[in-house]
Amino acid sequence: CARGSAAVGVSRVVEIDTAEGPQLGLQQYKFHDFLEPGEVVLTFDDGPLRPYTTAVLNALDAHCTKATFFNVGKMALADPEMVREIERRGHTVGSHTWSHRNLRAMAPALAKGEVELGFSAVSRAVGHPVAPFFRFPYLSDSRAMIAHLKARSIGMFSIEVDAVDYRTKDPQVVHNRVLAGLKAQGKGIILFHDIQPSTAGALKGLLDALAAKGYKVV
Repeated sequence: CARGSAAVGVSRVVEIDTAEGPQLGLQQYKFHDFLEPGEVVLTFDDGPLRPYTTAVLNALDAHCTKATFFNVGKMALADPEMVREIERRGHTVGSHTWSHRNLRAMAPALAKGEVELGFSAVSRAVGHPVAPFFRFPYLSDSRAMIAHLKARSIGMFSIEVDAVDYRTKDPQVVHNRVLAGLKAQGKGIILFHDIQPSTAGALKGLLDALAAKGYKVV
């Protein structure tokens, strides 16, 4: 964006070394705290779903900022062009399993299949291997799957702030909830879902507010 614009932009880029399967996000994991006060990471789960993912991408473009998308394998194969569009616009693409099942409730062998099929499907959709970044559906991890992902050198992402956008269709509720979460935490990885109309409707105004309040996107 032009210098002096009101866009939130990107303040810095963090490159994650996943060689040892790091666990990030203080809601669950206390090992790595890479954000400074006032910094946020924008993340979107469960997509793509074209009508709402497109609105999310347009809102991010309007603020010249970037995000990480944890795509579900089945969703990615249903609309591979949308996954490629996410990447073309400069965002990071990771995986969120094949079909969004709760891995903690599954036998380890079946859970591994969900993980591996998810990465294979999202990689096939985009046309090359995606980032070794993973988020557990429902944030529901297990010792067996943490060990598996560590052995595979895949980084695991939890959160600090939850938009809880799946519980409302009202963009203002999402807007208020995220700002309240950031006020309480001071910074954080924010969890949205780009399949939710509430997030699609809220994001532009929320980014306006983040910029006005001096938050910085990492």
